[in-house]
Amino acid sequence: MEVKDSNGNLLKEGDSVTLIKDLKVRGTSSVLKRGTMVKNIRLTDDEEEIEGKIDKVQLVLKTCFLKKA
Repeated sequence: MEVKDSNGNLLKEGDSVTLIKDLKVRGTSSVLKRGTMVKNIRLTDDEEEIEGKIDKVQLVLKTCFLKKA
């Protein structure tokens, strides 16, 4: 399974990625700002999603909103 970011770069476990768009977090009133760095990502079973921690909160993010840092 190949996981790619919005630019087509391959992602692997432990990579760092950057958000390319402001994202609203479902279930809260917070917004993740464009340019936010997500370090040490983990791949999931779905090639369009990754897991990462932002401010000590574990989130699942779509790869179409990320670019490799």
